[in-house]
Amino acid sequence: MRIGELARQTGATPKALRYYEQVGLLGAQRLANGYRDYDERDVRLVKEVRALGAVGIRAEQAKPFVECLISGHEQGDDCAAPLAVYRTVVDDLETRITELGRRRDTISELLREAEARDAIA
Repeated sequence: MRIGELARQTGATPKALRYYEQVGLLGAQRLANGYRDYDERDVRLVKEVRALGAVGIRAEQAKPFVECLISGHEQGDDCAAPLAVYRTVVDDLETRITELGRRRDTISELLREAEARDAIA
């Protein structure tokens, strides 16, 4: 199938599909006329990358999941390498949550101080 059909079947844009190819997640065959040619396996790979993206795992981090699928596993996280990605993403999220909590607390304190000044005035 050509890139437009793959895009329709997966909900990805052709631009995203070309990007996935650029970062090594897809390896399209080329037809004699130079068009990319994809198969059903590529549909599964793109759906995996998009599902990962929906939970915050960037395309650049998806290669271990794709490689796991290509190697014949039923799920993209049936191998050890994707589990390491999950751990890294969870750690990054925990760091961001902590930082956001600090920022929230600082802004809340600034708000209380400003409201107290406003009540006096």
